[in-house]
Parts: sequence; C-alpha cells; structure tokens
Amino acid sequence: MKKWILFSVLSLAAFMLACNDDDSLNPVFISDSAFETGTDGWAAEFAEYATTTDSLTLRMLALRSRLPTGLDTSKYAYLVEASNGSDDMFMYLKKKLTGFNANQVYNISFEVTIGTNYPEGGIGSGGAPGGAMFLKAGASGFQPGRTLVDSVYEFNLDKGVQSEEGVDAVIIGDATNGTPQSTFRLVQKSNAKPFAVKANANGEIWLFVGVDSGYEGINTVYYDRIKALITAQ
Repeated sequence: MKKWILFSVLSLAAFMLACNDDDSLNPVFISDSAFETGTDGWAAEFAEYATTTDSLTLRMLALRSRLPTGLDTSKYAYLVEASNGSDDMFMYLKKKLTGFNANQVYNISFEVTIGTNYPEGGIGSGGAPGGAMFLKAGASGFQPGRTLVDSVYEFNLDKGVQSEEGVDAVIIGDATNGTPQSTFRLVQKSNAKPFAVKANANGEIWLFVGVDSGYEGINTVYYDRIKALITAQ
C-alpha cells in the first residue's frame, strides 16, 4: 500500500513538471519585420505638430527604402523622416496583431534595430541630434492615432513626453549611433523589462514604435528590423 502511494505521488509530481514545461501554458507569439519584401502591415503616422505650421518648413516622409550609403544598400528598411521646427514631433509606425485571447494581459519584449548617423554628444537646437530623439516602443488594445485638439495633432495614447515614459510606451533608447562619428550604423534597442498590455475584446493588440523628438531639425531614422516577443501573463 505504501509503495502504491509513493508511486502515485511521484507520478503526480512528474505530471506537474511536464505541464510546467509545456509551452502551451504560456504561448509565445513573435512579430518579426525586416521589410525586405514589404512593410509587413506597419503604417507610418505623425503627431504633435500644429495645423498652423508653415507648409514650406514642414517635412514628413515615410516609405520603404534601401538602407543608406555606409550600410548594406542591397537591403531594405522603413525610412521615417520629419522636420521638427516646433521642438516637438512624434513620428511613429504602428501595426495591428490579432488572434489573442480577449482581454488577456500579455508581456512584450521589443528588439528594434535602426540605421542612424547621429553621433553621441552632438549639439543642436532644442536638444542634441539623436540624443534628444527618444525611441519609444509601446502597445495598446486601442489603435494608435492622432486627434486634432486646439489646432494641434495630438497622439491619442499615453506615450509620455519626450524623455518621460507613459502608460502605453517605454523608452528603449535614443537615435544615436554609439560613436563620435556621423556615420551610418545599425544599432539595436530593447526594453530592459517586459511591457504589459491588455488585448481588446476582439483579441487585438496594436504595436507602435516611434521617435519622440525635441531636436529642432530633420529627424531621420531607418527601421531595419522590428521584433516583438509576446507571452501571456
């Protein structure tokens, strides 16, 4: 009788251990975009600028482009560029993911590789080029977008203001290239700890990655790769 009880306990422990090793209990979803064949569902938008801004000084550009000279020009990236004469501009990419459990909370780890030629320690109006361009990654059950408030296009989620994080976004770095030279380099940025987001009632999660800039100049970033690892809490 004692042997049977001991065997039953050991069998139960082995079953529980097997369950803990089962990835189906903590499913993993990976969104990985390298832009070699297309935009992979990512779309660009711009916010935090006024409708009264002189159109001759306002520049907003977003397109799939080859990497610039100094990098592998045979490969593609998502180029996003904007002028920032008002000391505030948010230029971002967004993408909708589906197939999650409705209202389930998920953890997201971002890995974003950008092509940039902004050196460390630069000096510029409103802030350092690259250094005052805060790279943010976020997620929400609501679609990121812009709303017109008192002639200003405001971002509709809480991303924080420039060097500050928000409820819906974290800072994963800046746009500097990690060197004192103004040469293009690929640099990878990531969040130190997972970011929590709740899927909406339709099982959707919107990702967004962008530059929240205080640098009053032309802000240019090549998104070479955007990867998000998503696990259920």
